[in-house]
Amino acid sequence: MKYFITGLLMMTVTALGICKTFTVDGKTVKVYTTAKDTEFRLSQTETTSFKKAIQATEGEVSVFVNPNKTFQTFWGIGAALTDASAEVFAELSQEKQEEFLKAHYDVNEGIGYTLARTNIHACDFSKGLFTYVSAEDKELKTFNIDVDKEYKIPFIQKAIKATGGILPLYASPWSPPAFMKTNKNMLQGGSLLPEYYDTWALYYTKFIKAYEKEGMPIWGITIQNEPMATQRWESCIYSAEQERDFLKNFLGPIMEREGLGDKKIVVWDHNRDLITNRVNTIFDDPEAAKYAWGTGFHWYEVWAGGDYMFENLKRVKESYPDKELLFTEGCVEKFDETQYQRWSNGERYGLNMIHDFNAGTVGWTDWNILLDHTGGPNHVDNLCFAPVHADTRTDELIYTPSYYYIGHFSKFIRPGAKRISTVTSRSHLLSTSFLNKDGQMATVVMNKTDEEIPYKLYIGMKAIELKALPHSIQTIVY
Repeated sequence: MKYFITGLLMMTVTALGICKTFTVDGKTVKVYTTAKDTEFRLSQTETTSFKKAIQATEGEVSVFVNPNKTFQTFWGIGAALTDASAEVFAELSQEKQEEFLKAHYDVNEGIGYTLARTNIHACDFSKGLFTYVSAEDKELKTFNIDVDKEYKIPFIQKAIKATGGILPLYASPWSPPAFMKTNKNMLQGGSLLPEYYDTWALYYTKFIKAYEKEGMPIWGITIQNEPMATQRWESCIYSAEQERDFLKNFLGPIMEREGLGDKKIVVWDHNRDLITNRVNTIFDDPEAAKYAWGTGFHWYEVWAGGDYMFENLKRVKESYPDKELLFTEGCVEKFDETQYQRWSNGERYGLNMIHDFNAGTVGWTDWNILLDHTGGPNHVDNLCFAPVHADTRTDELIYTPSYYYIGHFSKFIRPGAKRISTVTSRSHLLSTSFLNKDGQMATVVMNKTDEEIPYKLYIGMKAIELKALPHSIQTIVY
């Protein structure tokens, strides 16, 4: 891709398929803001324009955007359409269902989600344990997805319709059926028995074909949700070598044999802390790597009392630039009905999304798109926050700060956009920028401090002067 910037900041964009030349000089800049202790929620708070600027001084806070330097192509942002979300959605009135779908999938009146994840049979955010086969059915002769047809499939179908018919959907298992595992239990970890490797690989293909028969195209799968976590809910342990060998010798070849070689396979699907060991083991094996589209990751490494390991993502992308990074799950744990509007929940999303995108991530998928006023339903009492909750006692939708923080990205950064070089002069502000296919730029700026911060946003020798309110996030569109 080539950009040519003159003294008037004119840019000719070719590789994105845009046949136009535009300039930021004299053009309208719109600023959208969400801020704590204000009424601003994705509100347009300012209209301005770029003006000629002098060299940034040492004392000022600056955000520098350089459209000459582009990085990954953006895929999308969305959330998981789980059993729990589907069941809560079904309890809403038709009016509230329509409001919910518009709030998430309409780019003009909502936040324009463009991705979705779902679970393969039961997970903790299901009402109970179930699979798609009868016990001990190694031949999978009893396989059917009828259990999903009551709530989840109609919910997914409505979400696809709400987008206009296109919603890339990927799926993840939390555990194989109990009879396939070492502990004979879908809960509490355990591992897949070697004699069931081929059966379990075939199970994925049957799931894909069954869902697609219902009009829900499957983009791809992750091999295992959180393969290093022994949980009290559905879980299954794979060492790095076990996941590599399952992919290389069973899942990859069987997907191809079943005519599903075009479906994407995502490895790891767990936290950033151990991601490097996992991808080194899998991607350094050419026979395994050829089946893998990329690496999925979560944000729960902070549970152990450490920091978010964003640098690990950068190292993975440096080592394997041809493999993509996909955020597959994150939520705020330990639900408390009195804390819907806890501002730090939203800031957790903003912090992670900016760092993840700046590390090369192409897609970002939140966990449950909708939960009820208990933080569930969840059959093992693992109750959590979602960006939107439904109080099914009153037929009310509750929009939390997390919804608006996510919207500052998903509403303005659209599939096919290119990430643009963006840096800040002070650590008080976090920022990332994308150039959309229609030529529109979006720069997200987050202020996680208690202070209002004046700053300048520079492109070349043009700048705009803005203020970041305390505990705020802005999207600057130009």
